[in-house]
Amino acid sequence: MTKVRDFLGPYRLARLIRVGSSCQVWEAIESPSGARYALKVLRPDFRDDKTELAFLKNEYDIAAQLNHPNIIKVHQLVMDGTAPFIALELFSELNMKQALRRGPESLAYMLDKIIEHCTEGLYYMHSKGFVHCDVKPDNFLVSRDGEVKLIDFTISQKIKTGLARLFSGTARNKQGTLSYMAPEQIRGKTLDQRADVYSFGCVLFELVTGKAPYTGTSPNELLNKHISAPIPSPLVANDNVTQEFANLLKVMLAKKPEARCASMWEVLKQIRAIRIFKKPPRIPETSIFDEFPTSGQR
Repeated sequence: MTKVRDFLGPYRLARLIRVGSSCQVWEAIESPSGARYALKVLRPDFRDDKTELAFLKNEYDIAAQLNHPNIIKVHQLVMDGTAPFIALELFSELNMKQALRRGPESLAYMLDKIIEHCTEGLYYMHSKGFVHCDVKPDNFLVSRDGEVKLIDFTISQKIKTGLARLFSGTARNKQGTLSYMAPEQIRGKTLDQRADVYSFGCVLFELVTGKAPYTGTSPNELLNKHISAPIPSPLVANDNVTQEFANLLKVMLAKKPEARCASMWEVLKQIRAIRIFKKPPRIPETSIFDEFPTSGQR
């Protein structure tokens, strides 16, 4: 149990929400306002790691420039002190990956709304000149009523244009999550919004089938499938998916960026014009949201 003396600056650590590879996420209460925030705190073994410190600063610098209802809001960055952290808006603790462990039906009944919110958040981010670079189910928080917040801008970057794009060369470090990386991201090429379109296509595939479009027995096999394997159809795993939605996913998962939807706005227009499912999915008898606290309610 957290004791009263467990403070980071003005924030009292109330409850550990999640532990990641390099960070802990805490629910915290700011003093004296009593406002609740989520603190993303570097774990003790990473607090002197220059790369992780740079990631934390990059996340704050980019998120601070974004103001949209479907993007998590940042409040403060603290780099000096024993535990560097970002204070973030406190929202639902459930991310899409956690919900999908119960099966795609856990979200299917409100998938139209969820997808629209995801797409609008990404489109706004792109319109501000940034590409997320790590679009995956884990990085979308979702609430009981289908509201969505895009999170984690650790490896996000400015979209290069003009001469900067022409002379940017090849990245040495291919950052991202293997199951969702666009072919050009795997190759270390300069990225734009179409890389996020591809990754979001992988997310949509998983949302209707319960699994990512490509799997492999090794990292190299998985990455090679993104580059050269035929594009799978979600109809194989879920025959309730419409052909129109399957066709959209095929375009989003095109190997070449120029063959994909050019923007998230184009994705959004098509999503609004088609049905995802042939028959409306039923609301599950037991909700995955019952397993997770709601922000501000304890």
